[in-house]
Order: sequence, then structure tokens, then C-alpha cells
Amino acid sequence: MYLRYLPLLTLFVSVPALALSFQTPLEKIEWKVEGDKFECRMTQAVTDFGRGQFVQRAGERPIFRLEEHSRWFAGGSATLLAAAAPWQPGRGDINLGQVSVQPGSVPLSSNEEQGGRLLAGMLDGRSPLVRYRGQPSGESLEVRLLPVSINKPYNDFIACTANLLPVNFDQIRKSQLGFSGPGLELDPLAQAKLDIILDYVRADPSVNRFELDGHSDNSGNRLSNRDVSRRRAMAVQAYLIANGIPEEQIIMRFHGERYPLVANNSEANRARNRRVTIQLFREPMPEPPAQAEPAAPAAPETVPPEAKAPAATS
Repeated sequence: MYLRYLPLLTLFVSVPALALSFQTPLEKIEWKVEGDKFECRMTQAVTDFGRGQFVQRAGERPIFRLEEHSRWFAGGSATLLAAAAPWQPGRGDINLGQVSVQPGSVPLSSNEEQGGRLLAGMLDGRSPLVRYRGQPSGESLEVRLLPVSINKPYNDFIACTANLLPVNFDQIRKSQLGFSGPGLELDPLAQAKLDIILDYVRADPSVNRFELDGHSDNSGNRLSNRDVSRRRAMAVQAYLIANGIPEEQIIMRFHGERYPLVANNSEANRARNRRVTIQLFREPMPEPPAQAEPAAPAAPETVPPEAKAPAATS
């Protein structure tokens, strides 16, 4: 179907003089879907430019981004559109708003709302289209992806996203575990948060240091508050160790009421201050020492043959 409209499409994507337009020819369009538990990507190469990608990280919704080889984008902003196809007469482009442009190999990324609308638009025959006017020359540039043979890669992409972890590293690298009451036990909500963190850490062994900071409200005196914050941090430490985190990877501190999040002037605020903060880090692992090569065995010592005594002469 698309090949019938190739002349129309060529006319459709033409732009005025002093403008550049990047698009892969219809007959060469291919989609590539790849990913793991942390991120899924659906990519279309763009001839002479780079590629366009739909990317979804764990714990997030999809975005659209461009990757370029030749640094066409110099900064500023670009317009993102879900462009109507020439074989759909009477339909106009949908302007999805501006996106910030930064010089580099990934010059622009949409927000999640724009990414979702672009992805849905492709199923409806619309093309992701980026329009950019460079500064100070004012030269125009367009980059377009085409929704050719989109159904299978889209289904593969959705299948990939179904296997993503519920969170990504940035979402859990610093977490607050609350203690709703004056006690020291982890409540179900705190345990659920820790279970999500543990699921991520099991999938990402590069996370190898955990810092725990216990805090209290101002209900007691200074010494009792320090002890309460210590015991709450110990409760979190014990839960981590019981679920496979090596004790030597955990650093624990406790501060009493010294660092409140909010003023301790109401029960709701005091509940917010009763907490343990957990921070995750990726520390470089020391390289194992190089093993010295075994020394070559010493050559066997040779013993010269005994000299024969000269024959007696008469």
C-alpha cells in the first residue's frame, strides 16, 4: 500500500530551500526492538542522520528521542508533531509542543505524554516528525519516521515492557521508610518498599553499598531519641540481611531528632520525621590482584662424569 503513494510522500516531505529533510526510503525501513528488565527500545534508523527511538525505562512510560551522528542540532528547541500521512486526506498534523534541544549524540527527548501520543499516533498511521530551525543561520531541518509495518514491532515492544522491573535505579537510589507509630517494627508499607528495592538489587548486582540513616521525632529526650533512631535503622538492616544483602555492604547511622523533614508541631509532622532513609550506591569493584606467573622449573644440574685415572706405565 505504502509504495503506491511514494511519489506523494516525496512531495509531502519536501521543504523549502535552505532546509534539510531526513527520512529513510520506504523500501529500506526496518524496526528493531531490544531490551531487558531495565529498559525497552523500539528503533527506526534514519538515513544519513541517525535513528529515532521509543524508549521505556522501568517504572516509567515511553518517551521518544533522536540520536544523531553528525551534530545537526545546535541547541534551542524543536517542534514535535504527529504528522498525518499523505494517503489520509483531510487529516492535519497534531502539534505536540516544543522539546528542548541540547547539542550531543542525543539532542532531544520528549516527555512521557508526548511519547505516548506519538506511539499511539503511529498505530493510526501518523509519523513522528521533528521540525527544528537552527540558530543563528535560521536553517530548517526535519526528521521523520514512518509507520511502515509497525504492528509486529509495536507488539514486541509492548511485550518487552511487560517484563520491566517496577522501578529504575533513579527512583529508588534514595528512599524514605516511614514509621507511622512510636514503635520500632517495620509496618507493611515499609516492608513493601524494601521488597521493591530488593527485587531491583537482585537484578542489578552493580548496586553494592547501602547507607541507612535512622531518624526520630522529638517525643523523647536526646538520648532516648538517638536510641530509637538506632533501633529503627537496625530493623531495616536486619530485613536487608535476612533477604540476602551482605552485612559488609551496609553502613548504618542514627541521628535522633537532629534532622527533621518538617517541624515537629503536629502528630502528622512527627509521623513524617519518624523514618529511616536508605541510599543505594554503585561502588567500583577492586580488580583482583594479578597472579604472578609460576617460575620456570630450574634446569637439572648436570654432574660431569668422573675422570678416569691415567693408566699406569711401567
